Amino acid sequence: MVAITLPVLLAVIVAAIGITVRIRGIDGGPDATAAAPAETGPLAVAPVDAPGAGGGECAALLAALPVGLPGDDGVLPSRPLAEPAPGVLAWAASPRPVVLRCGLPRPVELNPASALLEINGVRWLRLTDTAPDSVLATYVAVDRPVYVVLTAPSTVGSGPLQAVSDVIRSTLPATEVAVR
Repeated sequence: MVAITLPVLLAVIVAAIGITVRIRGIDGGPDATAAAPAETGPLAVAPVDAPGAGGGECAALLAALPVGLPGDDGVLPSRPLAEPAPGVLAWAASPRPVVLRCGLPRPVELNPASALLEINGVRWLRLTDTAPDSVLATYVAVDRPVYVVLTAPSTVGSGPLQAVSDVIRSTLPATEVAVR
């Protein structure tokens, strides 16, 4: 009896472990690395102080931005907003959407010692996200008449930042960086 029960019990335990591993996606198989599909429904965006969002510069920039942004896995389609928000556009990406806001106030993080990146002729300040395990990168264009903020998941690569830089460069004139 023990000779039959022990192998059956062992088979049940191995099967249970295999099912648990598969469900949780910790076996390294294709389900474990597959990204969740990007949400494409209306996006609710939190209201923020954006005194320049309704101005002509932001209107021109938003009108010139493409419907799709390049990402590492193809084109990121535009994503509608749940409520109209002046100066805001979004694109579907996973695990979080790409969000552009125009007309925000000068970032408090911008100072004479700030390290700026130049991408396709636009100077950006990268903001550090202090949330643990954050997958988002936020950049502020600081050399234009209005501040433009782009937040994107790191999983989409640099395509959105490059494409937005091209549009900013061709739409908004360059200005001196106002560090104080």
